[in-house]
Amino acid sequence: MSLPEITAPVSLTRTDGRLNPAAVGWARQPLVETAGVKRGRGRTKRWEYWGVVTDNHLVGVTVSSIDYAAVHEVWIREIDSAREWHRTATVLPPRGVTLPESLGRGPVRARTRGLAVDIDEVAGGTHLRASIEGAEIDIVAALPPGHERLAVVVPWSETRFQYTVKDVARPASGTLTLDGRRVELPEGRSWAVLDHGRGRWPYDIRWNWGAGAGTSGDRTIGIQVGGRWTEGTGSTENAVVIDGRVHHIPVELTFDYDIARWRTPWRISGGGLEATFTPFHLKATHRNLGLLAAHTDQCFGHWSGTFTDPEGTVTPFADLAGWCEEVHNRW
Repeated sequence: MSLPEITAPVSLTRTDGRLNPAAVGWARQPLVETAGVKRGRGRTKRWEYWGVVTDNHLVGVTVSSIDYAAVHEVWIREIDSAREWHRTATVLPPRGVTLPESLGRGPVRARTRGLAVDIDEVAGGTHLRASIEGAEIDIVAALPPGHERLAVVVPWSETRFQYTVKDVARPASGTLTLDGRRVELPEGRSWAVLDHGRGRWPYDIRWNWGAGAGTSGDRTIGIQVGGRWTEGTGSTENAVVIDGRVHHIPVELTFDYDIARWRTPWRISGGGLEATFTPFHLKATHRNLGLLAAHTDQCFGHWSGTFTDPEGTVTPFADLAGWCEEVHNRW
């Protein structure tokens, strides 16, 4: 049974900090207020992740506070040259980090040695700025009028729950400055994706997440798929966004892939979606500190396939840029 669509603002938590049952569902806009998600006992996780893809550059910016640490990353890869500019930071206890109580309600800031990130809502979009040694990011992710954003509450229990906003197919513009060389993002071929998260997580969790964006024919298409972590909750974070309109997929998808043979195309299917993801680059991040571990295999590549909506309309898509990943965290 699919969960209801949320159409009015609602608080994620009750006054006692437990999950508000009225917030469980999905929405086309970030209607869930998350001010009640406070630090405490190591389980609270808050983050903003922006990924940007262009013809020749891959960009990732993370600002997070996971209760006992602030964990940030700025990463740029130039596809043609295979050069990378990369900086990660783990700050214990968390300091030098600012995250709004709810999405869009204030600035995002990260300051630590060798890394600075500023994310601000501006007229017409979101301004992403970041600086590490040898690289600067200055990008605006446009928010077109009427653009919809998939928002989902995933309920594991009254005390373990996650609110996620997956915002795909945001047109991106701006510049990268790489070792003093200024690179303009190509107009119409640059796309930004947001993963906004607020919640309280189980200690041991696995997930798949995939996103893609681009134009196919005369349509603007966004792909948003996820799995494993939502199983058994009734919630799903699956959707195809067509010309800014979210088509939610209320069923778990099948992910068919082998991370040991990551160059082999991935197959993702279910709920009217038949997609093939063909990777060309693997970004592997594996950290094992015993009780704490984070293993992420994020593949970048291109999406092709079809989506058939409940009315039977078939929308084909091809060569959408994006990624698909496998994650296992003990955190």
